[in-house]
Amino acid sequence: MKKSSSKSKECALNSEDGYVRMFLRGRPVTMHLPDQQRESYSLDHKVALPDRKLKLQWVYGYRGRDCRSNLYLLPTGEIVYFNASVVVLYNTEEQQQRHYLGHNDDVKCLSVHPDMVTIATGQMAGTSKDGKLLAPHVRVWDSVSLNTLHVLGMGVFDRAVTCVTFSKSNGGAFLCAVDDANDHVLSVWNWQKEKQLADVKCSNDSVLGAVFHPTDANLIVTCGKSHINFWTMEGNTLSKRQGLFEKHEKPKYVLCVAFAQNGDAITGDSSGNIYIWAKGGHRISQVVSGAHEGGIFSLCVLKDGTMVSGGGKDRKVALWDHEYRKQSEMEVGEAFGPIRALTEGKPGELFVGTTKNAIIRAAFPDTLTPIVQGHTDELWGLDVHPSMEQFATCSQDKQVHLWDTNSHQPLWSKTIEDPGRSAGFHPSGAVLAVGTMTGRWLVLDTDTRDLVSMHTDGNEIISNIRYSPDGNFLAVASHDNFVYIYSVKENGRKYSRVGKCTGHSSFVTHLDWSQDSQYLVTNSGDYEILFWEASSGKHVTSMDTMRNLDWATSTCTLAFTTFGVWPDGADGTDLNAVCRSHDGSLLASADDFGKVHLFSFPCSQPRAPSHEYGGHSSHVTNVAFLHDDSHLISTGGKDTSILQWVVA
Repeated sequence: MKKSSSKSKECALNSEDGYVRMFLRGRPVTMHLPDQQRESYSLDHKVALPDRKLKLQWVYGYRGRDCRSNLYLLPTGEIVYFNASVVVLYNTEEQQQRHYLGHNDDVKCLSVHPDMVTIATGQMAGTSKDGKLLAPHVRVWDSVSLNTLHVLGMGVFDRAVTCVTFSKSNGGAFLCAVDDANDHVLSVWNWQKEKQLADVKCSNDSVLGAVFHPTDANLIVTCGKSHINFWTMEGNTLSKRQGLFEKHEKPKYVLCVAFAQNGDAITGDSSGNIYIWAKGGHRISQVVSGAHEGGIFSLCVLKDGTMVSGGGKDRKVALWDHEYRKQSEMEVGEAFGPIRALTEGKPGELFVGTTKNAIIRAAFPDTLTPIVQGHTDELWGLDVHPSMEQFATCSQDKQVHLWDTNSHQPLWSKTIEDPGRSAGFHPSGAVLAVGTMTGRWLVLDTDTRDLVSMHTDGNEIISNIRYSPDGNFLAVASHDNFVYIYSVKENGRKYSRVGKCTGHSSFVTHLDWSQDSQYLVTNSGDYEILFWEASSGKHVTSMDTMRNLDWATSTCTLAFTTFGVWPDGADGTDLNAVCRSHDGSLLASADDFGKVHLFSFPCSQPRAPSHEYGGHSSHVTNVAFLHDDSHLISTGGKDTSILQWVVA
């Protein structure tokens, strides 16, 4: 046997006893070889890259929860918006998406050039997997070819770029950006020359909007916490005039700004008032008080000069004539949340982005059709339907969605009482088990979404919930270090507890069933691999049977067939999930650096080569191949996004 000290990151093979040992954070992890491989296996064997690749096909969701002014219609008929680190160009008529993938972390703002082709997007700072800081910056790109034209501000911006806007009047030669530094620096750039023309400390308080005046390329209006400022650029200096509220109520936040056709600035604020600021001045010339109940997050002046406003608390979209008289209003359903962004669609049509990460196609008086929906909080739960082109997700937003991979819409959504964490389909597809953050787990009918059954095991996170291949058992893995085993009757409608697996000294992270439904294997937070007898929950310690078992799935990140996914010097938390394709040729992994990897399966050589794919921004929490291996689904934790990849 190659000797290996516990500090070494190297793997060691003991061919005599038939095991490989690797180290995670100095802890030994022992994985047993099947008997038929004991003679032939070598650690030095080189593995080929998989012959198939992934191509991003669909991004579910939209970032409305904490971003604004991020939804526009392009002349191509595509709406453009972003989620995670992807900018999406979605043709709603043809049901097709294209994706700009130039960013390496969360996109936070977007602006369309007056030429309606060039787009600027700004991102936040990120961290690469070797711990290096990825600088926040602005990318200017072509929406037809998706080519990056310019990259601005590497090393200039702090934390994130939160507002970006092109000038309107001088052929769009200028670009203005605001970053998330303590004093929110406002900078103006000649973007074609990638040259900064001027910068100034804008405000200690948050800045929510920045726009160039439509007819004056040297005038910029910014708004945010208790301020609206009018900036004039002369040479390389920016001078400020503060908007004066005088006798009018000074709002806590000025939330948005737009321009009337005559050049007046129009603001919406947190008190629900619309103020009109006469062109060239910094005083209020007209007031529409109480235009909305609660804040006004978005104003959009339409091509015919009328205006729409979008309310927060009241979730109303209101239409105003040229004199700011209300003509019509409609209310967005509570499930979609307050209004965050408004943009004009085809004549008579609007697109509405909401804080619950939905995009709705709207037309007065009352047509509201959701076209994009997504989760709004940390997302971990994912499973694919055993025989149909569907998958289920559940998140800490207490929503469970059953998605159709062809229409990219939820077939149904259900609100549950607790934040969701894990999901598993019964092999018949008739029911879906959902594990929550509180120890409670429930079973839903996949046709009617009715609650079939509800149980509680412990009071900690149910990190994993999986039916045996024959559908007769359910394993419920908890952060309380136990796995609870239930016998399942009547096609997933009746449950009785038959065992409890006791033996892990840390929370259970992953589990797989044997092909014959007799055994299960689990991983835990302290990198243990334990085996159990399903019918009793008894801990199995003899490796003679275990090493030769066929496993129905490969979702354990620590196993002889998957350990090659771990990068050099990995910390045990660097990988959140793995999944084997149903044909047994591919293995996908979800890592903590926003990447999805594709390996050949089995992945039994140290540091196996992989294809790497970006798109998520924070940790990728889960991956799953559709039943026919045509697609891979991946979920993002903090970015709450779901990405659908074609496997080709």
